[in-house]
Amino acid sequence: MAHRHLSRSVVLQTLFEWDFEHTQKEDIEPIFQRNIDEFAPGSNDRPFMDGLLHTVIDKQKDLDILIEKAAPDWPLEKISIVDRNILRIGLAELLFADRSEVPPKVAINEAIELAKSFGGETSGKFVNGVLGAVYKEMGEPGKDEKPKPKKKYGDVPDDELPLIRLAGAVVYAHHEGETYLALVHDVFGHWTLTKGKVEGKESDEECLAREALEELGVPIEIKEKLGQNAYNTYHPEQGKIRKQVTYFLAEAPFQELTLEKKEEKGGLDDVRWFRLADILDLNFYDDILPIVTKALTMLAEGEKTVKAR
Repeated sequence: MAHRHLSRSVVLQTLFEWDFEHTQKEDIEPIFQRNIDEFAPGSNDRPFMDGLLHTVIDKQKDLDILIEKAAPDWPLEKISIVDRNILRIGLAELLFADRSEVPPKVAINEAIELAKSFGGETSGKFVNGVLGAVYKEMGEPGKDEKPKPKKKYGDVPDDELPLIRLAGAVVYAHHEGETYLALVHDVFGHWTLTKGKVEGKESDEECLAREALEELGVPIEIKEKLGQNAYNTYHPEQGKIRKQVTYFLAEAPFQELTLEKKEEKGGLDDVRWFRLADILDLNFYDDILPIVTKALTMLAEGEKTVKAR
């Protein structure tokens, strides 16, 4: 709707001035009011503008981490002020807006329109790439709300796309007669498994040992392979890519978990031990749940064998 495009434009102008002038967060209100008076006098959409602006301001740290994760070749300070604030607006709506009011695809399309209106020649493509990558990682919520032909990744077969290898693990520990799983929580609201990108000639096992120390703060012992997930996504610089995650079952000592290097672990905000009985009540990604279920079955069978002895 036209008035919402204007409202987003006012929020963008406010964020641009705030970012450009390095103004303190508490000083943004006069800038905001001046822009409303100048560009949207008499607007009845003030609640929407208020909500969007303060979501961006309050969640700025998490939004910036996600931008850096989705565009790893573009440090935040090297992204133009216009583009990075459009990305903040788009991510704020994509992640935190009421989806009945702003569906995910609307959030992305509106950000692209802002980029075309206020950004540079390549801003629209860049914003589309970053937000599209985050949307894919979220599991594409709402993608089936309107029946449309599924997007194709051009004519390139999956096995010819650039491959990014990752390794992940269902990490468990035994404590006082019970089995626990170590899970990490992301800013999308999901509990998930520790995982990371396999670097260079690193093996999956070496990758997991490193990631477990960074994301959990504990050493692990890999027991066996659980399976693989693979999916296509979009990298803002590389274009269409394919990610392949190999999952393992791994044991760790039952000790305090610490989310180390939190600033570098883009999008993660918590880590905890959970009893097996409590696991299936948690909010998992659809593609993670079969891996977790398989691990739970194997662990339960192992407990039965031990008790039988």
